[in-house]
Amino acid sequence: MSPDNALTAEQILSATEDVLRRFGPAKATVVDVARTLGVSHGSVYRFFPSKAALREAVTKRWLDQAHDELRLITDETGPAAERLHRWLATLFAAKRRKALDDPQLFATYMTLVGENSHTVETHIGTLIAQIADIVRDGVESREFQPASTDPTTDVDPTTRIDSTAHIGSTARAVFEATAHFHNPAHAASWSDPAADERFEALWRLILGGLATRV
Repeated sequence: MSPDNALTAEQILSATEDVLRRFGPAKATVVDVARTLGVSHGSVYRFFPSKAALREAVTKRWLDQAHDELRLITDETGPAAERLHRWLATLFAAKRRKALDDPQLFATYMTLVGENSHTVETHIGTLIAQIADIVRDGVESREFQPASTDPTTDVDPTTRIDSTAHIGSTARAVFEATAHFHNPAHAASWSDPAADERFEALWRLILGGLATRV
């Protein structure tokens, strides 16, 4: 029970997740959330002006839960290859944990994700930006080759280190190449005992493409 004057947005979002787990997205209502908290539904609306806004907020929180750990890896110093590998592995582990530990809630959120394409696009943009930060570090330390618009042309890497467009396209390519290990469409295969081995094989291929030629 939460008195109205002590209610917080985080409490509402946690209660919403509990209601979604119990009733599913089709039947869950703001009234159910308010009843769970022991407050009036008007109290919930003071934080979230509509059911759609509440569903969007809880979806964003669910998507963003891995961001803090990933951002810590992004902000570290040290070899870019090791950080990028750990970043991708951490993302895969987080997504797999969500899918396998609570499959009913995972399925519920997949419905909500379909309703909130802008929230998903923002989430993906954040992830790609983090990959880009690591790739940029690798280019500047000469661990990685900067991306080229023309792979048949040899250009002095120092002329392209500051190319945001090239680094951004490389980051997006890495994200899309690893989609099998973070896109929920592939969640059914994440419990396969060989999933980690396949992830490592893909990582070696990606690293081979990024690594500076000597």
